[in-house]
Amino acid sequence: MKKIFILSLVCVFLLATTSGMAQGAGKIGDLNLRDMTALELTGHMGNGINLGNTMEAYGHRYPGIHEPPSTYETLWGQPITTSEMIMEMKKAGFDSIRIPVAWTNTMDYRNGDYTISPAYLERVAEIVNYALDADMFVIINDHWDGGWWGMFGSASEQTRKDAMDVFTSMWTQVGTYFKDYPHQLIFEVANEELGTRLNETSIAADSGYLSERETYQVTNRINQKFVDLIRGLGGNNSDRFLLVAGYNTDIERTMDDRFVMPKDTAQNKLLLSVHYYTPWNYCGTDSVNNWGTEQEYDIQNELLGKMTKFTDQGYGIIFGEYGVLPKSDGSLKKNIIDFLTNFHDNMELYGYVPMLWDTSSFFIRTELKIVDEDLANFFKERSLENRSALSANEVKERAKASMATALEIARQRDEEAGPVLGGSGEAVAWIMFDSGDYLTTYSVGDIYTPTAKTEGVIATDVVIEEEGTYTVALDFRGTEQGYANSVSFSAIGIYNGEILFPGYVIEIKKLLINGKPYNMRGKPYTTADDKACTRVNLYNEWVTSIPKDIRVLNDNFLPYVSATLLNKRNIDKIETIEVEFDYVKK
Repeated sequence: MKKIFILSLVCVFLLATTSGMAQGAGKIGDLNLRDMTALELTGHMGNGINLGNTMEAYGHRYPGIHEPPSTYETLWGQPITTSEMIMEMKKAGFDSIRIPVAWTNTMDYRNGDYTISPAYLERVAEIVNYALDADMFVIINDHWDGGWWGMFGSASEQTRKDAMDVFTSMWTQVGTYFKDYPHQLIFEVANEELGTRLNETSIAADSGYLSERETYQVTNRINQKFVDLIRGLGGNNSDRFLLVAGYNTDIERTMDDRFVMPKDTAQNKLLLSVHYYTPWNYCGTDSVNNWGTEQEYDIQNELLGKMTKFTDQGYGIIFGEYGVLPKSDGSLKKNIIDFLTNFHDNMELYGYVPMLWDTSSFFIRTELKIVDEDLANFFKERSLENRSALSANEVKERAKASMATALEIARQRDEEAGPVLGGSGEAVAWIMFDSGDYLTTYSVGDIYTPTAKTEGVIATDVVIEEEGTYTVALDFRGTEQGYANSVSFSAIGIYNGEILFPGYVIEIKKLLINGKPYNMRGKPYTTADDKACTRVNLYNEWVTSIPKDIRVLNDNFLPYVSATLLNKRNIDKIETIEVEFDYVKK
């Protein structure tokens, strides 16, 4: 029998601006958090960091559910967390800390027992107390947790019900345990699981049942359940600040009107979490080592500015993760300070809270210091202590000026480098590409960014001026590796295609890999994810169902269209790839 426990653009600055008080001055204990709104709160949370790869290290399968908390805490290579470690993070300039947690580590949920080990709860509480003692805001969540969230997408109705039982029991136990903790402790419903990961198959092999529309609906239902549940657990939970997750924690997907913020009995106490790793090939892989063109600044500024949709409604915004992760050899990417500076300027302009994703790659926990002197100076300079002499309006104006200067420098640098295709608004065709090991890339995404590439890649991109036959190509022989190791994603894109040539179809005539004809395992189809860039997927395994509004020249081919025309099993080292296609009006 199951043991189920019944358990406005700158509004963030309004108070400090109108009162003339310095932003973030004083200790958290001196603040009246109970009477603050979510927008006012974010003005005091400052610069944050994650305690990554620690309490969320997942060991349910191995070593099992009966180990002491320290076994899981160190499972992914991190040292035991100490009070001194957290205190030194605070001294390094971090005012808030996010503690990701895998609560099912000690929960026998597959056999219907949803009890979290008391020792595990106590260990998380011990780390929370370290952070409270260091005068930091603290966030705890449920973080991937082995992928149990995929139970929500199971084909079995009973499994979907079990998923909600796991969720309800988990947060009932956590919320009850921490109910009397101060308001500087924030509960976050999940990590990146609310969205497409509800169909993850790590735990529920039959997951994938939910349509995209349904994943939005279930995301909204889980967020609402979370708020209602916590509010009913007593203590400070009645008006504690709660952090709900955006769809996939992705800005664009969260902007979709299908995502709806939950209702709340407490007034103005809800925060919204999104993450930022754009462009991923620079932020998350070894494939791109440079950042800082005018276009890249524009993309970052535009994306981050979009979240004012929610601050205008009174919700505080927390970027629960962001960063430019070190390369696999531990070295830092070029232009990382430029990227971080503009990102943090946006945070200060709009009143968002940045939480650096860190797994002891920036703040080295065994050495109790930032890995690089320039980074150390940057994070220290961005601390609330360093900002305490400035009013909120001064912080905002300084950020705005810094962003304008950086953009102008990037513009001048680009002008000196010479014009690029697409710069005058014309349609440009190219091959988007990510290798199987993510070490080789070229301009992935619906915005044509020819500078977002691995050094040594030679691209043949073409301007589309009219209906006709065109050839695009990539040559990887000049890269350090000398080839691309298979493929994880590829597509033909036509930037501005939907705008300048609406209704046109890309009809592939010839596909060559290493100079030899390649036999595609399906028929191509033309689509547009963003209603601006025309696209044909060559290999996109994230397309789980063919969109309804696709275009093909011959409707008889509709049953045979595919988003994975390339077969990874018969593709090894790719030195060159070339596609010849007709671009014609349907």
